[in-house]
Amino acid sequence: MKKIAQFFKVSPNLFLESMKEEFPQYTDSDIQDMYDTLQLPNRATKGSAGYDFHAPFAFSLPPGTTIKIPTGIRVKMEEDWVLKLYPRSGLGFKYRLQMNNTVGIIDSDYYYSDNEGHIFIKMTNDSNEGKTVEVAQGAGFAQGIFLEYGITVDDDAQGLRNGGFGSTGA
Repeated sequence: MKKIAQFFKVSPNLFLESMKEEFPQYTDSDIQDMYDTLQLPNRATKGSAGYDFHAPFAFSLPPGTTIKIPTGIRVKMEEDWVLKLYPRSGLGFKYRLQMNNTVGIIDSDYYYSDNEGHIFIKMTNDSNEGKTVEVAQGAGFAQGIFLEYGITVDDDAQGLRNGGFGSTGA
């Protein structure tokens, strides 16, 4: 197995800013406590492909609602690798919990962005059975899988990333 990446926390100040923007009801002290207890993504078993992302706070997601979660996590990985993000399988199966962009893509150069490569996960409970998703603080809610990728023989991309969504001109 190739070891190609390492997870880190973003800086405390960036996490504070991100949380305040998305969840203004939390105090600075609440957010600091969340930061202090953030868990780096991990695999549950030796045979797991996915690294579980843990909820920095408890949340409830009724059917038809969306949440954008600042994970407090960034990842440094080798070039030619990508981290693909999905809901945890059980949550997707039981509640139709879905990523808003279907699959999150974290490129290797995202780590070096002005936002420290802070990974946000935006999900919707698309339940047609009226089920509310309840996620406890520290519980796994999403998973990331590292994959190696190739490029075309005539590829000449020279652009540099500086930011997240849309930062490469798309």
